[in-house]
Amino acid sequence: MPLPNEQPLWRVNAADVYLPISYDGSVVGYCKPAFAARIIETLNDEQRYAKALQMACADLARRTGGAAGTADLLMERYLNHAEQPRSGVKAIAVWLKDRQEELDVSDAEFERFCESYRLPKRSLQAIYAGHEIDSRVLTPLARILGCSVEDVLTVLEGSSP
Repeated sequence: MPLPNEQPLWRVNAADVYLPISYDGSVVGYCKPAFAARIIETLNDEQRYAKALQMACADLARRTGGAAGTADLLMERYLNHAEQPRSGVKAIAVWLKDRQEELDVSDAEFERFCESYRLPKRSLQAIYAGHEIDSRVLTPLARILGCSVEDVLTVLEGSSP
């Protein structure tokens, strides 16, 4: 019998239980029960959406008289187009749209919000159009996005903060 302040050598900790996750009959990893159902649901939905996209592209290719391989090209093009940019002016534009959604304001209200931080409407529209960002608006842009100027520059130059 262990002494009151001494830990036993053998123990079971029920909180450290992991469930196996399998794909096509093979175990590919382990996960805590609290996350397992959500992960599996997300992965299965991803496969379902990919299959739906492939079917839609094949249907579109058939309707337009395209070849059978056109569906795969369409699918790849749509997936590339849907991918969120990670760097450059387009990434900043997406970041600004996310900020607008976060604030839950209309386009006009967001433009006024940006102007209150000294980002002119035409500069905001230029960013959305993909034009180069003037260095004079980096500070107001950083304040609007709630980050540092260095973070904005990092995204512009090629990696997310």
